[in-house]
Amino acid sequence: MRAVLATSVERLARAGCDFFVCPDNTAHLALEADGDHLALPGLHVVDIVADAAQQAGHARVGILGTRFTMQGPLYPRELAARGIDAVVPDTADQAMVHSAVFDELVHGDFRPQTRASFVALIERLASAGCDAVALVCTEIPLLVRPEHSPLPILDSTRLSGRAALEVAVGKRPMPTWRGSTFRRAGAPGAGTG
Repeated sequence: MRAVLATSVERLARAGCDFFVCPDNTAHLALEADGDHLALPGLHVVDIVADAAQQAGHARVGILGTRFTMQGPLYPRELAARGIDAVVPDTADQAMVHSAVFDELVHGDFRPQTRASFVALIERLASAGCDAVALVCTEIPLLVRPEHSPLPILDSTRLSGRAALEVAVGKRPMPTWRGSTFRRAGAPGAGTG
């Protein structure tokens, strides 16, 4: 998967792009896999969401995405680096979210009963002390909008799109992350590779 994504980034570089943004959270698991530097620097969606949570003053954030993202290390690592607790749903709720994404949402099937299930899950996250919920799958915010959610939403798709625009117009520094576990210089959780 990383090789496929690296090829896409290389094509963007050949087309004259200065940086890339990938709003797919699960893809970032592959982008962080060991490998050569990517052809372009990229915005890391997890950094963007974690920075937004920190800027908003959130202390405990629920994570809703694919099973791979909910069970993966990226959100717990980056939120913890900013002093924020990451909370993932229990196994049954993870299965509901994952199934809804792949069996309904990716097919454009947005059911009221599925929205009700997500809202009930977000209510449980609120009862567990969460003060925000990160919707870290491109399709979930199409189903659960801010007016539906009992908690403030951190929409990774919108946040990454806004960040890309800010880089493009010079209101945000050019990213330095080039894949693998190399982090942008000075970022919370930054490593040497």
